[in-house]
Amino acid sequence: MQLRALMYFDELVRTNSMRAAAENLNVAATAVSRQIENLEHYFGTPLVERSNRGIKLTAAGELLAARAGRTLRELEHVHQLIDDLQGLQRGRVVIYANGATVANLIAPVLAEFSLRYPKLRFEVAITSAREAVEALAAAEADLVVTLFAPKISGVKVRLRSEITYDVIMAADHPSAGAKELALRDLVQMPLALPDKSFGARQAFEDVFTKEGLTLDPVFVTGALEMLKELVLRRAAVTLLPALAVQREIDAGQLCAVPIAAGKAVRTPIDLCVAPDRQLSFAAGKLVDFVERFMRGADSRKPAPAKAKA
Repeated sequence: MQLRALMYFDELVRTNSMRAAAENLNVAATAVSRQIENLEHYFGTPLVERSNRGIKLTAAGELLAARAGRTLRELEHVHQLIDDLQGLQRGRVVIYANGATVANLIAPVLAEFSLRYPKLRFEVAITSAREAVEALAAAEADLVVTLFAPKISGVKVRLRSEITYDVIMAADHPSAGAKELALRDLVQMPLALPDKSFGARQAFEDVFTKEGLTLDPVFVTGALEMLKELVLRRAAVTLLPALAVQREIDAGQLCAVPIAAGKAVRTPIDLCVAPDRQLSFAAGKLVDFVERFMRGADSRKPAPAKAKA
């Protein structure tokens, strides 16, 4: 069986169309069909059913499809490891991050790392926590940085850190000069928060409920950019890790005010890898780099900005 035939089959499964697969592979549709026939001859059974409405995988085709993608990814990984043995600092690292907040936290890390290793290439996917760890278990990701990582076999938590949520508000907000704010103060303010499907929002609900308080946000959105825009326009305040809006804090647009009496919301953030998969040079270096960043995140937490005069 030729590797090319497996690659063509994997593309056919992904596109569900001979024509689309051929266009993506930059070959004729007959070339894709011929490679599929080679696979069917190798396995001794039909893999696809062809009709005017497209293609449909047979039971054998479904079985092969479930493994072909992972096999190809593992071969690509081996190629990367061989490059490493030759001392070539090149390759691609696939990172899955859980949500825009986490992506905003690791973006500066990736930027700095890329400047150190300009020959490397990075692919970042923003997904749910479950999709992220499932991608890692399926060898689709090299590393995962996520909030509330579910327990899935084939995934190892390399480091569990903790992020603290502050009250994020416009720098000229009337409460921007406060040293800290009580939870009871917050429920009196217009809030912008993610919906209850988000783990962070569930953590907020738990903390406020324990204090006998009810969250009633004016704005509900999972979009980080919208949260920031609403806060910048003084329509609301929100709860975010200060590092997620570091640039706006440094620019004097936003400020982060801690929550009083040790009642701040804290959520775990996990750096995950596959326990049985050797990391390439590129992925290994990046994992070490992200781990150092996460360990030092607390020491880099910015002080609350003062209100503008």
